[in-house]
Amino acid sequence: MKWSWKIGEFAGIGVYMHATFLLIIAWVILLHWSAGHDVATIVSGVIFVLALFLCVVLHEFGHALTAQRFGIKTRDITLLPIGGVARLERMPDDPMQEFWVALAGPAVTLVIALLLFFWLRITGTYVPVDSITMTQGSFVERLMLVNVFLLVFNMIPAFPMDGGRVLRALLALRTDYTSATQTAATIGQAIALIFGFVGLFTNPFLIFIALFVWIGAAQEASMVKIKSALGGIPVYKAMLTDYKTAAPGDRLKHLVDLTMSGSQQDFPVVDDGRLVGIVPHADLIKGLSEKGETVPVGDIMRREFQTADPSDMLEYAFARLQTGDFYTMPVVKNGNLVGLLTMDNVGEFMRIQSAMSGARGH
Repeated sequence: MKWSWKIGEFAGIGVYMHATFLLIIAWVILLHWSAGHDVATIVSGVIFVLALFLCVVLHEFGHALTAQRFGIKTRDITLLPIGGVARLERMPDDPMQEFWVALAGPAVTLVIALLLFFWLRITGTYVPVDSITMTQGSFVERLMLVNVFLLVFNMIPAFPMDGGRVLRALLALRTDYTSATQTAATIGQAIALIFGFVGLFTNPFLIFIALFVWIGAAQEASMVKIKSALGGIPVYKAMLTDYKTAAPGDRLKHLVDLTMSGSQQDFPVVDDGRLVGIVPHADLIKGLSEKGETVPVGDIMRREFQTADPSDMLEYAFARLQTGDFYTMPVVKNGNLVGLLTMDNVGEFMRIQSAMSGARGH
């Protein structure tokens, strides 16, 4: 994810902090400054936020490590102001696998809340909840209460929360995946309307949550429709076979000429018939700006990138393309480049398939 910095790694999964995460730290500093006007209070507030997001990271690792048990890799985990996002390479096809992956995160949050509660009881430091605020009260008890809130919030049966995925998994046991997703998305958007209506008369923050839920439900339904449309189709049926390539020794001016002479944006780099790199359009622009047009392509090309095999299923290749760092995926067979898969050509393929299906229906 752009504007993110890597802050650690565990079990081969990188943990990143998005630039917008700094906004919540700034908000907490302001909140605690208003409450105490001293450095100690501010430091305590920042430590609280960091402890909270450690809990969020553990929540996301619950999803990631459970998915790993089912053979599904996690690309990374990113901290955002609204929580964490674990980017799985794909969602499980088996409804029960999705059920356990979705439930694993809230289960971790529940365990954290219970451990904090037992600690408060054992140490005799538990106090009535109504005496706790965001800035005042026991550090441990405030952390416990926020984890309880996150648990309840995450289990709301609406996308993109975990509860929406649990609901979809349970529905998918009785019906097909697309119908289950549509039903879960409809329920989620109904909940969003309720949140929005209540938020108009009570807390405006509920309106923000309502928009978040509404958009998340719509996106999930759209993604599953795409997955259904691409199901059972191999990559070679949709890949581009008419494309331009560059060699590592070519100058950036050559890529400029190729860009201006056609519609291709990203360029594979081939050396002696073997794919050795790729130059995304954004990297070309950056290279031109920082180094000039006479720099060799090999100096700016990406050497780490995802590829697909012509026989891979299009739905999975497209899912990896969506979560990748750029919009072109080389299609490689026996080390040789045989095609390109792009967001645009998959979209065009879907439009053509839809038109042909419509014609057959008449």
